[in-house]
Amino acid sequence: MQKLKVAHEIFSIEKIYKSSAESVYSAWSNLESKAQWFIGPGDWSVVKRELDFRVGGKELLHGRFPNGKETLYKAEFYNILPNERIVFVYDMYLSNKIHSVSIASVEIESINPKDTRLTFTEQVAFLDETIGREGLLSRKEGTMAHLDRIVEYLKKSSIGEES
Repeated sequence: MQKLKVAHEIFSIEKIYKSSAESVYSAWSNLESKAQWFIGPGDWSVVKRELDFRVGGKELLHGRFPNGKETLYKAEFYNILPNERIVFVYDMYLSNKIHSVSIASVEIESINPKDTRLTFTEQVAFLDETIGREGLLSRKEGTMAHLDRIVEYLKKSSIGEES
């Protein structure tokens, strides 16, 4: 039997939102807000969602595809500076098997009263058969989709839009 190797990767994404730092932070810190943009792809549906947004608090997002495959995201918050920074660690399970463990940071910087820079950085360890570069591309693509959905959420909330 061949031993599985851990595939380590790191990436960073920067976005500018036409919204205040407080509004961008609220998109991450409020369950109802986050439920508008932190979702799975296409025909994926939510089974369970929880958010206890505080240092030591947990987040859970369990979803399922029509074919029965499931995703389970379990996070814990380690550092929170309101309107400035969120640092968390999360595990990702695919159909009840551990897929990856990550440490992620969200840095929120007010450029001016109406524009905010968000920098998302993630260091991920893929623990299954995932090839690092392939997993990285998929993870980065999914994260970019989430960050783009924040734009739509802010527009719908009438509290901002992306430049």
